[in-house]
Amino acid sequence: MEKRNIIVIGASTGGFEAIKQLVAALPADLDAAIFIVWHMSPNMRGILPQVLNQQNTLLATNAIDKEPISANHIYVAAPDKHLVLEQGMVRTTRGSKENRFRPAVDPLFRSAAASYGSRVIGIVLSGALDDGTAGLWTIKSRGGIAIVQEPAEAAVPSMPASALAAVEVDYCVSIAEMAPLLVKLTAETVAEANEVAMDEQNKTSREVRFAAQDPTFEQRHPAFGQLTPYACPDCHGVLSAVTDGDIIRYRCHTGHAYSADSLLASITEKIEDTLWNAIRGVEESIFLLNNLGDHYAEKNQPKLAAMYFKKAQEAAVRADIVRQTVFSHEQLTTASISKQVAEDEAA
Repeated sequence: MEKRNIIVIGASTGGFEAIKQLVAALPADLDAAIFIVWHMSPNMRGILPQVLNQQNTLLATNAIDKEPISANHIYVAAPDKHLVLEQGMVRTTRGSKENRFRPAVDPLFRSAAASYGSRVIGIVLSGALDDGTAGLWTIKSRGGIAIVQEPAEAAVPSMPASALAAVEVDYCVSIAEMAPLLVKLTAETVAEANEVAMDEQNKTSREVRFAAQDPTFEQRHPAFGQLTPYACPDCHGVLSAVTDGDIIRYRCHTGHAYSADSLLASITEKIEDTLWNAIRGVEESIFLLNNLGDHYAEKNQPKLAAMYFKKAQEAAVRADIVRQTVFSHEQLTTASISKQVAEDEAA
């Protein structure tokens, strides 16, 4: 009988300390391989393995493409590289961003579930928005174990809270409770993987191949799922809605993928950029209109000059209206909306 010996961990803001504390509490002889995605800037040095090795437990390294998987080892996603699992080896790729990140948590979780089924333990730690929720659902649907950090303990609770709300999580525990829990779970044998519908298998396989940059995979075909009126914030392709149980998310045919929360954050963020561009364009027209007004005034054409000055004043009024719209614009997330609902109820 096989054991649960594939542990995948996802974290973002606030997750650095959580990962460090968890690894420090693990025994050095843990009979499992651990894979970690922590959101980071693409220009950031991969310092997490160095920090984890100071805990003197399991050896941690930045994952190398196509290296074999070994027990008692921690593989950390390198900056600007997705970490994807295949049978017996890891892949590191520059596949399309998911949830605005590379590395992202969902590709790791999804690929682990596809390759190792019920042998997988998925863990969501501190972080903003909801990367990891869809991937944890895939792990759970294939018989794996779903664990989240207690949101009240997390520095940023959005990622574990999102997973709790959308997935039938097996354990919601503190970091202090997590290490002994993993020791217990990795010692258990597992049953056969859950039977998964063919459509669901094909969907997961295709998404894994997107992230893995499979050279045999032809990406230029219509996206699966229901087409939506939304444009991909990265490439402006049409997004299709994809469902995992009750979870809805979005993917374009080039491979970019968004949870509902990350799409909302991206769209509302870009609204502000668009409005500032509109203000810039209107103000440029004001400068030009006034310059032309001065020009015609010098040419002794007062009526034409006056019309240019008038149009400049009208444009200034419009610029002020757009500027006030920018100042009142909100960058929205599901967490910020839920907070407003709670505040309204408390009022």
